[in-house]
Amino acid sequence: MHIRGRKALGCLALLAYLAIYAVVAATFGGWLMAHAPQWQLLLYYLVAGIAWVAPLRPLFRWMNGG
Repeated sequence: MHIRGRKALGCLALLAYLAIYAVVAATFGGWLMAHAPQWQLLLYYLVAGIAWVAPLRPLFRWMNGG
């Protein structure tokens, strides 16, 4: 597959992943808001705001011709 095709397919996969991740993270965060202290909620959103990047590393490598 050519690099343009990989990047197009990778962008679609990235958008789908981010949409699903945002819904799951916000749903869990909403549940936490009702059941956990404020410091745990802050910690959760800090981790959730960074953790979405880790599973995408193989996708980025593949998109760039890896």
